[in-house]
Parts: sequence; C-alpha cells; structure tokens
Amino acid sequence: MNERIQALHDRGQRVWLDFISRPLLRSGTLQRYRVQYGISGLTSNPTLFEQALRGDAYDAGIRALDAAGQPTEAIFFALALEDLCEAADLFRPIFDRSRGADGWVSLEVSPLLADDAAHTIEAASRLHEQAGRANLCIQIPGTLEGLRAVEEVVFEGVPVNVTLLFSREQYLAAAGAYMRGVERRLAEGRLADVMSFASMFVSRWDAGVREAVSPAFHNRLGIAMAMRTYRAHRELLASDRWQRLAAAGARPQHLLWAGTGTQDPAAPDTLYLQALLAPDTLITVPDRVMTAFADHGRMGPPMPADGGDSEAVLARFRREGVDDEALAQRLQREGVEGFAYSWHAMLSRIRENCEPLLRPPAHRTARS
Repeated sequence: MNERIQALHDRGQRVWLDFISRPLLRSGTLQRYRVQYGISGLTSNPTLFEQALRGDAYDAGIRALDAAGQPTEAIFFALALEDLCEAADLFRPIFDRSRGADGWVSLEVSPLLADDAAHTIEAASRLHEQAGRANLCIQIPGTLEGLRAVEEVVFEGVPVNVTLLFSREQYLAAAGAYMRGVERRLAEGRLADVMSFASMFVSRWDAGVREAVSPAFHNRLGIAMAMRTYRAHRELLASDRWQRLAAAGARPQHLLWAGTGTQDPAAPDTLYLQALLAPDTLITVPDRVMTAFADHGRMGPPMPADGGDSEAVLARFRREGVDDEALAQRLQREGVEGFAYSWHAMLSRIRENCEPLLRPPAHRTARS
C-alpha cells in the first residue's frame, strides 16, 4: 500500500472512493486501488452515475433492459445494482475481516423522494433486498422526511448512509434518527447491530461563501464545521444514551467525511484529506484527490476531539456576515436539487440510448 495512505490507516482512518463506473470495475482499476491505495469501500450518488453514463459502457445493457420492457428508472437501478454488487463482492473480504465495520458500498434512493418518507422507506427496503449483499447500504438524504425514513429503515434492519449533512445540528438529527431506530429494535427484542453512516459534506461550505468573504477566510469554513461536528460526534459516543445502546450490542454510527474534492483552484488539491484526519472516521474521496495525496500529500495533525478552534473560526465568519445555520439549510436543499438535476439528466440519457430501438428502419432509396 502507498505509504501516505498507509499512514492514514495507521491513525485509524479508512479511505473510500467517491466514484463508481463499469469501466472502473471491468478494467481492474478498482481492484488496483484497493491494493495500491487501501481503498476499502465506495460511495455513489446520482451525479456520479450521470457522469458514468456519458460513455458507451452501458449502452448494450440499457437497450437489453429496454427491449425487455423495463421503465427508465428500473433500467437505471438494474445497471447501478449490477455495478455496486460487483464492487460489494470485491470489498467483501474487508467487510468480513472487519466484522462489518468496513468494506461497504452505497446506493442512493431517488432524490425525488427527499420529501417523501413513505416512498423512501419502500424504496430503501426494496433496493436492499434486490441487492442481496450484506455490505451494500442505502443512502437517504438527511432532510426532515428523509430522517423519518432513516428511523424506520434502521428499525427494519436496513443499513443506511445518511447523506447531505452539512452541520452539527443536521448530524445530531441523523444520529438521533439512527438511535431511535435501534432503540425500537431493542424494545421488540431484535438485534441492535444495524450499521449506519453519517456523511458530512465539507467543501460546499467554502464554495458557498467564497464570494461573500474576504480572501483571508477562503477554504476555512468547511474544516471548522467538520471540527465542530467531530466534537459533537465524540460527545455523543460518550453519552449515557449511547453507552446503553452500545452495551446492548449497537454499533456506532460512523462519521464519514464527504465532499472532499477541492473546488478552489488556488487551494491545495489535498486540502480536505489532510485536514480531516480523525480516528475512527471514514473519508470518501474522488480518485484525483486520492492519487494526489498518494503522490504529494502531507499528514496533518489528528482532528482534536474538543473541536479545536472551530468555535472561534465560526465566530469570525459570523462577524463577516455569514449565517451558518441558514447556510446549512440552503446547502442541504441545494444538494437535493443538484442530485435531482443529475437524476433527470441521467434518465434522459438512458431514454436517448433507447431511441434507436424505437426508430423505424430507414427506407432504402432506389440508389441504395
């Protein structure tokens, strides 16, 4: 394994890939990443799949499913599950060795369901059952309705990754939904060991305020928010409520750093990976960030459990006119809208690939 990535592992952090595509799988690249860079899981989302579908790797599968009468959304999920099940099988040895703490892949429900708890619950249960992989979890956005669904699917025993979290408060709401689901399981005499992840997005904070603050404040807000959330995470794990659940066999909800690609060309390409080193957390990174860190990344100090200077940094941003509570809500809503945009674009691309089957054959002319 690359020595810089190994150093992350040695300090208790695991690295997942924030990308999925059929060429990545079929070319052996993901397997190489697993060996060379210690990649031990991956995340997906509608934007990543929309990017993956821009090539021709899925054309034959799309047309075969269309010919079989599958609707557009069902075609997508069939293709996505095929890829993610293959990735899950690749990571299954890691999953087994870690007793389920690592080696996961994740699939997101339709972002159009972000404000529909009932249909999110149905979709999450159905997709997890279709996958038939113990190490495939379902991603659900941390909206109000999404969190209602999270509690229910955890109660049903479906592993879940709560995504699009941007603040300490949103993280704590996601953790609360997870714990309520586990508590309900225990109350009915069920096992408590349902795995969950909470994905805290980081770089979008800095992109969201870049035009509103002076250059001295660029690329500092996301890291401060992460540090603040990490403190809340550590305090939650030390709480009496969590200790009771842990004693009953519950697994801690893993904090996962997401949105770690640098969006500012003037900032180091490994900025967030270097700053978000925290024991017993996961970080999901684009392949460009992973290879950059392996080449020239520098190991930063571990994130302080007490949040370090995050509150002081946030106070300075407030003096600059940044309302972090309002911005957290805006970023989450924009995240949902962005995934919905990618979702529509992806389904349109699938429909375009089906069109050759729908067109009548061209009439031959007298000269042909």
